[in-house]
Amino acid sequence: MNPPPPTPPPGPPASRLVAIWVPDWPVVALTMEARQQRRHPRARQGAPHLPDPATEPVAVVGARGVLAASAPARRAGITAGMRLRTARSLCPELTVLPPQEERQARAFETVMEALTSLLADPMVARPGLALSGVRGPAAWIGGEEPLASALVETVTQEADVECQVGIADSLSGAVLAARQGIIVEPGRTPEFLAPWPLGALLTCLPLSRLRRDARPLLETFARLGLRTLADLAALPRKDVTVRFGPLGGRLHHLAAGTHHEAPAMPRPAQDITVASELDPPVERADTAAFAARHLAENLAARLLSAGLSAGRLCVAARCEDGTDLSRTWMLEATPTPTELTDRVRWQLEGWLSGRSGRPPSSGLTHLSLTALEPSPAATSQAGLWQAPGHQAQARARRAAERVESLLGAGSIQVPRVVPGRDPRSRVRLIPWGESEGVGESTGDEPAPWSGSLPEPSPSVVLLRPVPARLTDLQGRELGVDIHGQLDGVPGFLSVGDGSGGVDEGAVGTSSQMESVLLWAGPWPVDEGWWTACGPSRRAYLQVVTDVGPPRLLVRSGQWWLDALYS
Repeated sequence: MNPPPPTPPPGPPASRLVAIWVPDWPVVALTMEARQQRRHPRARQGAPHLPDPATEPVAVVGARGVLAASAPARRAGITAGMRLRTARSLCPELTVLPPQEERQARAFETVMEALTSLLADPMVARPGLALSGVRGPAAWIGGEEPLASALVETVTQEADVECQVGIADSLSGAVLAARQGIIVEPGRTPEFLAPWPLGALLTCLPLSRLRRDARPLLETFARLGLRTLADLAALPRKDVTVRFGPLGGRLHHLAAGTHHEAPAMPRPAQDITVASELDPPVERADTAAFAARHLAENLAARLLSAGLSAGRLCVAARCEDGTDLSRTWMLEATPTPTELTDRVRWQLEGWLSGRSGRPPSSGLTHLSLTALEPSPAATSQAGLWQAPGHQAQARARRAAERVESLLGAGSIQVPRVVPGRDPRSRVRLIPWGESEGVGESTGDEPAPWSGSLPEPSPSVVLLRPVPARLTDLQGRELGVDIHGQLDGVPGFLSVGDGSGGVDEGAVGTSSQMESVLLWAGPWPVDEGWWTACGPSRRAYLQVVTDVGPPRLLVRSGQWWLDALYS
């Protein structure tokens, strides 16, 4: 019996993707806006002066450190992911700017317009990264290598921006190939992806919400011993999805470099579209944003009611003279109204501000949003029972991002309770977004602090300590000796120096003498002797009087009211 003939190797995939990536796009977008500001100074009167990243060290800094740096800043040693404090120590003259997604999206329209001369329908994955199919453009221009060269040359000439192009069989393969500026041979994408670290998957997710949700899951993979994409791809996808949910399945899909397989379901007869007539015609981006917000909320509600997610969002507009404008954004999830509104607003600003190089010749009279490639939302829809306060946290996070983009990186701080000896030193202000893990012990139990006050801690710590006087029954003021002990028995307490500098109506403050019923302590603290400022010696005493709440006194030269047990 003759053996069966060997199975022929699989041929090249039916479709390949090309990714166009602009390195350090936040800084490049700033460069383009500063360049336009210098070209049209009168049109930019009243706008804040923008530094030129081409000649000055500039870094765009977010909650997780440096996002992008200019060439002078990189020559000083600043890299992406570096903490702001480290970056400033390397380059004291560094100009720090917060990320502004509106600016990045507006400026990227120039790159997208340049790509349309070679690609039929390029798609915005996120500002700084565009995707498109390869088969048609490569056949028209004569191959994948000529296509990649033509894309780089076109973007350089028309948008005055340097970019890198990558081509592979899958989304993750194309995006990571663009990081190296190479073309992965057909069928070799899994081999190309194998040595990449797990963190590289974050660059393949289009939405910031997906990247934020994926970070803790990637940390879990690392704790389980998975280090590379090959380690994750070697696991059965079904088991990963069952154990880690839909997001785990998506990360496994990206790590394996396989093609996107749409869930088995009847495709809707047509894509979901919402439209609105703009009367009178709109020529300002802020005016168009009102109509865009209503359409975005309507589209999100229709997707949610139908239980669908959208792979792409098409923003289309018609001008008063009949000109049609269109741009496609990548989603790959069930979008929230806020995410849809942002993308539509960014696109309208890119058109109406003339960033594309071809601004509309007349006002916009028609605006439509289309959810392309709808699919079941089971892999991205939120659960019925969300965590308490989930929506409030999302709104607070968005508000903080907006305020930080206006005030600058590190301008928003949140209080954090950290280990310490006294209540005043146990509260620290941490830059928003960096509070995770600050002040936490690496072990199961926090290490004890010698000389710390016993629990519970005071509920109210005064903004500034208030002068106080502690005496015995004979009226002699008490003190603390060199051994850390009281030199008498407390009898009376008065808060305030009687000069009128203390608010008599404040909680726990009164210039009248109060009888001391109970007291505990003192707890001496001697620290800071190793610093240049010298030692800090003080002693804490808990006091309960016949009037008001229990108080925490501190002896530092004299007695002070430091906190209240309200």
